[in-house]
Amino acid sequence: MLPVVLMQLATTVIASIIAGLIAGMPALYSALLGGLCCVVPNGLFALRLFSAAQKSESVNPMTFFIGEFIKIALTIALLGAVVWLYRDLNLLALVAAFIVALKSYIILLFRH
Repeated sequence: MLPVVLMQLATTVIASIIAGLIAGMPALYSALLGGLCCVVPNGLFALRLFSAAQKSESVNPMTFFIGEFIKIALTIALLGAVVWLYRDLNLLALVAAFIVALKSYIILLFRH
């Protein structure tokens, strides 16, 4: 779980730097916030599953489903908060970095 979250964080930083070089600082911040809207909920979900696995021999399926629901709700809330609160938002950079972070686990599939 940790390698996936770290890969998402790394791709978020790279996408943010690229967005900043192409469109300036508001795009860099927008991309960074968009990627973090994916990374933070996934990190919390991974932490929740890890702690549940440490407490018992097997993880209850309800732990997974409740954690997934919370992850989706937090992602939507974070995206809404960024769109609502960040006045210099570059929507293209935000969405692009969110998608890059969301799909970055594919890189881990091809590392061997």
